[in-house]
Amino acid sequence: MNEAADRTGAWLRRWITAHGGVAGTVHARRGDDMVLAAAVNIPPPVVAVVGVVPKGKGMAGLAFERDAAVSTCNLKTDTTGDVRPGARAVDASAAVAIPVHDEAGEIRGVVGIAYQGERAMDDSELALLTREAEALPSA
Repeated sequence: MNEAADRTGAWLRRWITAHGGVAGTVHARRGDDMVLAAAVNIPPPVVAVVGVVPKGKGMAGLAFERDAAVSTCNLKTDTTGDVRPGARAVDASAAVAIPVHDEAGEIRGVVGIAYQGERAMDDSELALLTREAEALPSA
């Protein structure tokens, strides 16, 4: 693992812990795809599936496409089509994927966090998560 990946993984662990999460990911933008840069408590089969996420596919890809947070109250029972089947293997319920921007306002990545219990996130919680996600170190 390189220094940037170590820094990204350490940041992700701190961010998840600070917000009571149980799992999370960081995807870095590579053209029209998102490439997994860090994962915490994500099962290996899911890591394999989300290694490269195309724009518009899954929660990270949708956050990239929409330039907006994408959330679910429960990964396992979501029927919106936003959650891909592989995400149901994560031992968590609620989750959110948040786009992160560079200085020019372009999306440079997507940060995801998952929670143990089912829950809805209000606007103030999403705003706080988004502000803090923008502090993601460059991958």
